[in-house]
Amino acid sequence: QVQVVESGGGLVQPGGSLRLSCAASGFTLDYYAIGWFRQAPGKEREGVSCISSSDGNTYYADSVKGRFTISRDNAKNTVYLQMNSLKPEDTAVYYCAAGSIVVVTTGCPGQFDYWGQGTQVTVSS
Repeated sequence: QVQVVESGGGLVQPGGSLRLSCAASGFTLDYYAIGWFRQAPGKEREGVSCISSSDGNTYYADSVKGRFTISRDNAKNTVYLQMNSLKPEDTAVYYCAAGSIVVVTTGCPGQFDYWGQGTQVTVSS
């Protein structure tokens, strides 16, 4: 089955950390750019971070720059989003997506072929 699956979400206190994983099955992530998106209740979906397929070029939204790090491990067919210094405003459902035509810039626009089901991240004391 061709899919991407997110994991690693949960409840964390402000200032804490989580690492989200985006694992692909049925296809090789090497040839795809990966985007992480989030959607909070009542808000539009936001492109948080993305990474290119080839040169490792990355993008981060201003709201997460310096706190989140995206990385890929092609040997494990997985992309990660390390989230540090989490804030209550980071609370959202986080989705990963694999795209064949993606521009690694503001909002990570492009054609995403595979989307995960999402993982909930809640930052609260």
